[in-house]
Amino acid sequence: MRAALTIAATTLALAAAGPACAAPVDTAAPNVPEFSPAFPGQTRAPAVTTRTALAVTEVASGFDRPWAIAFLPDRRMLVTEKPTGRLFVVGQDGRKSRTLGGIPRVDGRNQGGLLDVELDPDFARNALVYVSYYEPRKGGNGLAVARGRFVDGPEPRLDGVEVVFRMEPTLESTLHAGGRMVFAPDGTLFVTLGERSILAGRVQAQDLGSDFGKIVRIRPDGSVPKDNPFVGRDRARPEIWSSGHRNILSAALDAGGRLWIGEMGPRGGDELNLIERGKDYGWPTIGYGEEYSGARIHKTTQAPGMEQPRYYWDPVISPSGMVIYSGDLFPEWRGNVFLGGLSSRALVRLVLEGDRVVGEERLLTELGARIREVVQGPDGALYLLTDDSNGKLLRVTPR
Repeated sequence: MRAALTIAATTLALAAAGPACAAPVDTAAPNVPEFSPAFPGQTRAPAVTTRTALAVTEVASGFDRPWAIAFLPDRRMLVTEKPTGRLFVVGQDGRKSRTLGGIPRVDGRNQGGLLDVELDPDFARNALVYVSYYEPRKGGNGLAVARGRFVDGPEPRLDGVEVVFRMEPTLESTLHAGGRMVFAPDGTLFVTLGERSILAGRVQAQDLGSDFGKIVRIRPDGSVPKDNPFVGRDRARPEIWSSGHRNILSAALDAGGRLWIGEMGPRGGDELNLIERGKDYGWPTIGYGEEYSGARIHKTTQAPGMEQPRYYWDPVISPSGMVIYSGDLFPEWRGNVFLGGLSSRALVRLVLEGDRVVGEERLLTELGARIREVVQGPDGALYLLTDDSNGKLLRVTPR
């Protein structure tokens, strides 16, 4: 049964604060105060306020650390559970199906498990569903993407499941494998990959012979498009689209079909990046954070041939889940970026002008919840997942 939640700070119809006159949202001291932004507005954008009063409705609960949502054509949702490797069908009335059969075995330790879920762009014809997950392997694990045909009914399942992509090399690590999937307008599939956190993986983030710390671009069947930037280059993996990433748990397309990501930094240095073909985004050579111990990682924040983030956070928000709003339910939000905030326990809103962030807002902080996923539903509402052992599926609409 749905339970309406009262969110005091966002149910007031306040006028938006002008970017030119507002203070930044985040007033906490930076972890690395000696690092300065590369250009004005690269961090600590002026605070803005949503004018529309918001209502948050609990659609369903009882998920064990849910990770991702994908909408079926009839507006039911597929929802993944990270540590258990379970996938459910959830109706708008909150009813959950039995666990879908056919899901591959996952390594559910720590940051591992069953992660993203996406429908094939031609789902109406082929009924294909894609999942990303930590795959247990001899000698360790690695992120994998598998697909299968969705069979509906009292005992739903994925039939004919096949693995279409495997992160290489294999490494024993339960950290930083990435896992977001985004289908591009041309039908290719972007998959975000982390650098596995431990030093043996971190040093491979800018190595084109490794998938660690990369975004890869593949066809739905796992084959490599001929126009990928490193096809034919000696000792380079042809699936790589961009390099120099730490851990990417947020990814979305804008109205022009461009790929944006939210990238996890260490202690300080979370980033919003606009991804371009073949570019190096600098990790671990450059960045705006430091080790959790306080030790230095980067000698500099800028280097030739390495891209700057369009925006960064210090202290971090821990971004996970992302959408660029395009619906009619919230006209003032069109073109805005929304990210789930884990450590920040907020829905983070960014206002863009061109490719620059000109305003930031922290919504739903009264929930006190780690926001793992944010997607736009076919009704124009935002749908969220909270990251805990009694994870909730929430719907955000005008009040």
